[in-house]
Amino acid sequence: MSRVAVVSDSNSGIAQQEAKELGVYILPMPFFVNNETFFEDVDLTQEEFYNRLKEGCEISTSMPSIASVTELWDELLKEYDEIVHIPMSSGLSSSYETAAMLALDYDGKVFVVNNQRISVTQRQSVLDAKALAEQGYQASAIKEILEREKFESSIYIMVDTLAYLKKGGRITPAAAALGTLLRLKPVLQIQGEKLDAFAKARTVKQAKSMMIDAMKNDFTNRFDDPEGKNMYLEMAYTHDLEAAEEFKKEVQAAFPGSEIIMNPLSLSVSCHIGPGALAVACSKKIPELM
Repeated sequence: MSRVAVVSDSNSGIAQQEAKELGVYILPMPFFVNNETFFEDVDLTQEEFYNRLKEGCEISTSMPSIASVTELWDELLKEYDEIVHIPMSSGLSSSYETAAMLALDYDGKVFVVNNQRISVTQRQSVLDAKALAEQGYQASAIKEILEREKFESSIYIMVDTLAYLKKGGRITPAAAALGTLLRLKPVLQIQGEKLDAFAKARTVKQAKSMMIDAMKNDFTNRFDDPEGKNMYLEMAYTHDLEAAEEFKKEVQAAFPGSEIIMNPLSLSVSCHIGPGALAVACSKKIPELM
């Protein structure tokens, strides 16, 4: 049986210590803070990141360097026969295209997955890949299964402030000013590929209700599973754990039969939406693992 290593990046929300416990490998995403380079969960913690953000530091994101990717692959191929590499969605970053190009030099030993996922749904793909590898699936089959299932997930995110979307050019300054004046709480969605607008709420309470109703609708109409028996229910947040725990209670009440997995949102996404965001997400269970 082929030994398969599972590799992803910190956009999955998987911390370095958790990666060791899970038996997977995580590339830390690089950040530029006032032109100084830091790496997520290596020398830049969640708390430090938000402190820098509040201080008004210039923060920009990048993708793992070619050297960091190939050095990890080279090291893993001393122990493993094949690698499944799961970067963040190709609709949000060029990490996939770069990794796919690099894999051409590895004689069919590295399989890069165009999984169209980010954060908690990307995390679930990593867990699925690891479980499939443990069941004896080869890397090529794992890539095929994950890409077949890539759109079987959904994310809704409430943004607390429009300032960071404006700064990143995601919305116009005029729209940001109007939204701030009206105190709107935009709800965004990721249904594969990119971050898109979903709805505008007047209050946090209304935004939460919109997200829960949208997830219920997805369970029933998109996934044909109103009780969520074959769904993973997930949550993410930026910085405010207390608010996230409160929202978790509301989501749990709406989905009493589901176990909720909650993690901080990856810093690459947090950089563009800022603190105070809340998200609810789901991933459909893979038939091969049911």
